[in-house]
Amino acid sequence: MNLSENFTLQELIYSDTAIRMGLDNKPNDETIENLKILCENILEPIRANFKAPVVVSSGYRSAAVCAAVGSSSKSQHIKGQAVDFEIFGIPNKEVSDWIVQNINFDQCILEFWNDKEPNSGWVHCSYDSEGNNRKQYLNAQKLNGRIVYTVMECKN
Repeated sequence: MNLSENFTLQELIYSDTAIRMGLDNKPNDETIENLKILCENILEPIRANFKAPVVVSSGYRSAAVCAAVGSSSKSQHIKGQAVDFEIFGIPNKEVSDWIVQNINFDQCILEFWNDKEPNSGWVHCSYDSEGNNRKQYLNAQKLNGRIVYTVMECKN
């Protein structure tokens, strides 16, 4: 099933963890609608701008999959409102800066990114289909066994 011109439901729900652990990772109709909105408002504009495939590592996650990967029970992935991805060959900071400067979003998080390694980590981006987008730009790092979020600045 196509969610948008360049993204399918299968790539937005695929989960190695779900397969390995035998967990159900099938979204309901409301969540599929959120995934369509996410693709149209986040992924398609990114693909159009960078003219390169956006490689999704995590889109929708059922509550069971979120628990299995140690994610929050309040994760927007559960609602189909968040996606983790990379564009191979383009630094993640460049991608996230473009998002912050050019599209409406809820959160844009550089996850485990290191400024000395431009391709480290990945980009997490969410979109609130109800229009309550906070435009938060953050960096996530693991410190002393906990994930710590800090506010990011955009490079102009």
